[in-house]
Amino acid sequence: MYKMKFELPLLAVQDVEVSKKFYKELFEQEVVLDLGRNVTFSGGFAIQQDFAWLTDIDPDSVIRNSHNMELYFEVDDFDEFLNLLEKHKEVELVHSPKKHEWQQRVVRIYDPDYHMIEIGESMEVIAKRYLSQGLSVEEVSEIIQHPVEFVQQCL
Repeated sequence: MYKMKFELPLLAVQDVEVSKKFYKELFEQEVVLDLGRNVTFSGGFAIQQDFAWLTDIDPDSVIRNSHNMELYFEVDDFDEFLNLLEKHKEVELVHSPKKHEWQQRVVRIYDPDYHMIEIGESMEVIAKRYLSQGLSVEEVSEIIQHPVEFVQQCL
């Protein structure tokens, strides 16, 4: 029997240099392998220029703006990330920053190739914020809609 291991998701991009700069500047991704048209980042995903060439598919079939997946990042300081995002006027928002019922603030943006990216405030940071206000583990668990075990780990 053979052994299979999932390695990483790969995003098709138009310009690998533009995308590499985007992910390095906004998401602090370090390049761990740069093969020219293919770049792997420290976060465990890769970008590939000339995807149609690589796969022998029709270049017109490479869809942009499909809205059927996203990359998800968390940040400890959501306001600081919003300040950084404000400096990048070229970045298009999917939606403005909003707060979910589990108290997590998020914003979704498009990368240069219209892949959707969600940036959310760290759930650990949110739990710690409520715990520091004197709320019990059980109260915080209910507010942030996460298991008690998760909140206990945040102590």
